[in-house]
Amino acid sequence: MQSLNRVLESLKRYWLMVTGALVSLILLTGAIALTPQLFRWGIDQGVAGKNVHVILYAAGAMVVLAIGRGFFNFGQTFWAEQASQNVAYDLRNVIFNKIQNLSFSYHDQAQTSQLLTRVTSDVEQVRTFIGTALVQVVGSIVTLVSFAIILLLMNWQLALITLSVVPLAALLLGRFLIKNQSLFSLVQEQLGDLNAVLQENLSGVRVVKAFVREAAETARYTTFNQALVSTSIRTIKAIRNTFPFIFFLSNVITLAVVAYGGTEVIRQRFTIGELVAFNSYLLYILQPILLLGFSAPVIAQAAASAERVYEVIDAQIEIRDRPTAVSLQNYQGRITFENVHFRYPGATTAALKGISFETKPKELIAILGMTGSGKSTIMNLIPRFYDVTEGAVRIDGHDVRDLTLDSLRSQIGIVFQETTLFSGTLRDNIAYAQRDASLEKIIEAAKTAHIHEFIESLPEGYDTIVGERGVGLSGGQKQRIAIARTLLTHYRILILDDSTSAVDAKTAAQIQESLDYLMHHKTCSAFVIAQRISTVKTADRIFLMDKGRLVAQGVHDELLRTSPLYGSILESQMKQPVLR
Repeated sequence: MQSLNRVLESLKRYWLMVTGALVSLILLTGAIALTPQLFRWGIDQGVAGKNVHVILYAAGAMVVLAIGRGFFNFGQTFWAEQASQNVAYDLRNVIFNKIQNLSFSYHDQAQTSQLLTRVTSDVEQVRTFIGTALVQVVGSIVTLVSFAIILLLMNWQLALITLSVVPLAALLLGRFLIKNQSLFSLVQEQLGDLNAVLQENLSGVRVVKAFVREAAETARYTTFNQALVSTSIRTIKAIRNTFPFIFFLSNVITLAVVAYGGTEVIRQRFTIGELVAFNSYLLYILQPILLLGFSAPVIAQAAASAERVYEVIDAQIEIRDRPTAVSLQNYQGRITFENVHFRYPGATTAALKGISFETKPKELIAILGMTGSGKSTIMNLIPRFYDVTEGAVRIDGHDVRDLTLDSLRSQIGIVFQETTLFSGTLRDNIAYAQRDASLEKIIEAAKTAHIHEFIESLPEGYDTIVGERGVGLSGGQKQRIAIARTLLTHYRILILDDSTSAVDAKTAAQIQESLDYLMHHKTCSAFVIAQRISTVKTADRIFLMDKGRLVAQGVHDELLRTSPLYGSILESQMKQPVLR
């Protein structure tokens, strides 16, 4: 329940709304408490006393109280809903901001579907708790205390009989919460698993159809869906095993009150009006108990959801600025790896083993190697997406861990192997990192990436809307837009992670020619994971990676003469023998 306590603490920011809800709640309780007394007055003084005026006054007062109850009930619901929506708004913003700042290592291990479930379903469970269950709980407690005092003042013997249901119901509800909280947590986890299957199929629908796996994927989704339904049925059974006993207790207490109260009326120790009023209070006492019972599953589920939300909010950010971090300024272009070792979190083997090298300003470095040799890992360490396990990565002599992330990454332009475009226009996608870029600058970057002519051929030009994940564009077109997006940034280090793999050889050569021009006319260092022989030949130096080690480096002709591995890699990538 500690997570729910944190949720309640967040309500302090909205104390005016909370105060409005509490005041409305107190006024509503007062209006309800007066109603049975009007019944007593109307029966004893009006009906029994045969006084029509009393009956009319009592009826009129009850009408006024009914209107007041409706008004106060609306007030408490409105203010509580206002507060709950604001808390949900804050939670969504906090968790989204945290997800944006969490390290790559967290996202490598976390399921996207689980994160989506926490931002959506779990936050909604917390909001429902604040807007509905919390009001019911507080209202029930206020009602129980207020009416218990009234009952004790009216007839303490009959009140003790009535109030005996409270501790018994509390015992049953407490047992329900303790026993079933893990069950409600399991429901949310299984909902996340179900969302994972849905997400995979939505993003991979082409693969599913290409391999005629619709039936198999439907069966897989059904299996997860059945597991979720099965757990949900278990929660219903848990409710079934608790609430009938509360209803039974309520009926027994009602019977006892009517029997004892009726006897007191016969003995003329109690008036009929008092018995009717007492019986009305009994109903009002039982109603909060039932409301607490109905709120128990919501509280249990909200507690589980709040815990899942705060798991993300409290997750440790591994890659962050040190307290003594400084900005990277006056960049010269010297990048140094000093005996770097690196192992991905959760991996059993190291991805890099003792990597050491130093680059010069304006130097183009091509990195070659078989799959899994550590090429992309080197690229990930320069912008500090991960921290080295041992050794150091330095820029102009500064350990990247001693630099602020903003100043470091703002000077690095990266084109990833997997292209991601966002919903919006082509212009927005190219200017993603430079929102204030002029159209002239955007066009210049697009021309360098050899995508300008294609964009101009579209009816809407740069205002063409791009679908989710860039649907509607070919792989090569998306890749060239990603290159243009990177070229528009103020980069001093350029990293191309096999960024021309999806374009034809002619376009790749044109892009490479433009990039070579930019790299040699700017104070820019460049790293390219090379897949084409044209890129390899134009590189100032080639790093040859094998099983996490830097096994050779040099120019193209030199490595052809000295490294059999280099020749075999080029031959396999080009699908043809390499001519010496």
